[in-house]
Amino acid sequence: MSHKVTVVTPSFNHGRYLLRTIRSVLDQQFDGELEFLVRDGGSRDETVSILQSFGERIDWTSAPDGGQGDAVNQGLSRAAGDIIGWLNSDDVYYPGAIAEVCAAFDADPAADLVYGDANHIDEQDQVIEPYPVEDWNLDRFLYTCYLCQPAVFFRKSVVERFGGLDPSFYYAMDYEYWVRLALKGAKFRRVPGTLAGSRFYPTNKTLRGRGGAHAEYNRLMRRHLGRVPDRWLANYAHAVLDGRGIPRTAVPRFALMASALSLAASLRWNHRISRELALTVAGWTSGALRAWYRGAFRR
Repeated sequence: MSHKVTVVTPSFNHGRYLLRTIRSVLDQQFDGELEFLVRDGGSRDETVSILQSFGERIDWTSAPDGGQGDAVNQGLSRAAGDIIGWLNSDDVYYPGAIAEVCAAFDADPAADLVYGDANHIDEQDQVIEPYPVEDWNLDRFLYTCYLCQPAVFFRKSVVERFGGLDPSFYYAMDYEYWVRLALKGAKFRRVPGTLAGSRFYPTNKTLRGRGGAHAEYNRLMRRHLGRVPDRWLANYAHAVLDGRGIPRTAVPRFALMASALSLAASLRWNHRISRELALTVAGWTSGALRAWYRGAFRR
């Protein structure tokens, strides 16, 4: 079956990576038609000249926008393809990715969204590590996000049924979208093969703001589940301390601060502290104090 596939790329000052992103899309070989929409937020680097060099092969705009989520939504609103991929301007598709995705949708007409494996790549496109992708299980997905955003494709009907991204999320816009779709009954299907490379580098926004990202994870869990699971509260506390440069080996300081932050986060998002969380942080605190006490007296 022949498909029209739309790839939406939000962009802002990623000119140093954009050419590789574009080529990874335009070099895809599959039985169908490609529509490539780039929505740039008014970059001041070489982005515009790169986009101009491809002529009519890319439908692009460059103007101030409301951020990444807004740029993706602009593309989704214009997308004419029956299958849509969202590829950030610093990520890449691997050869054969779109053909694999089209075949998966043909094999399962009920599938709303398909996803494959992916790699974390560095600034030179070298593989750092495989992304920890897993088979689909909703309960597990609410425990950890194991979908790699550039390796996810969905039918246009998904946007028509469920809308686009929530641009109020800066870090977690993709995870919020996948959770929203899953809880509203969208069918997810994992496909074989490694579809994409997700760039991982020091100025990557998620690495820069892990505490902010985990705050958004907590907000989306509160919105969609009515409460934030204890695991996410603890993850938030650890991310905040990592961001402050407090090493986990700083006993008992790290454990005491992680305990306090977890409890405060529970009050902030859940307005209560569960018995399970109270027991968990009590274990952290007592264990850290015992370790510190033994170490102090050995000296």
